[in-house]
Amino acid sequence: QVQLVESGGGSVQAGGSLRLSCAASGRITRNSAMAWFRQAPGKEREFVAAVTWFHGTTYYENSVKGRFTISRDNAKNTVDLQMSSLKPEDTAVYYCAAADLIFIASIRASDKYAYWGQGTQVTVSS
Repeated sequence: QVQLVESGGGSVQAGGSLRLSCAASGRITRNSAMAWFRQAPGKEREFVAAVTWFHGTTYYENSVKGRFTISRDNAKNTVDLQMSSLKPEDTAVYYCAAADLIFIASIRASDKYAYWGQGTQVTVSS
């Protein structure tokens, strides 16, 4: 079992920055991956970014490439999402997720992640 707790959401003007953090407790293995998803009102949950736990390989949704950076700290069992050049369309509830074992081809699929945090609101005003 893995428990995830997010922090760092808030409100910011367009062009600003926010840093989200996810603290994981429980069993994180070398085959694990951790990710951030987001869900805007009236929309489906979508993939934002992911990182493999052992190698630290990162993956991004196209619209956030170059603006968001995902990173993990194996010693602290945390994964962060640094968000810069924020846009109003980035407004959503952001969720941290973890998977015990995931194939790279499925790393963007929310149904492959067994563990989820409670979510943190990010609001970007124009």
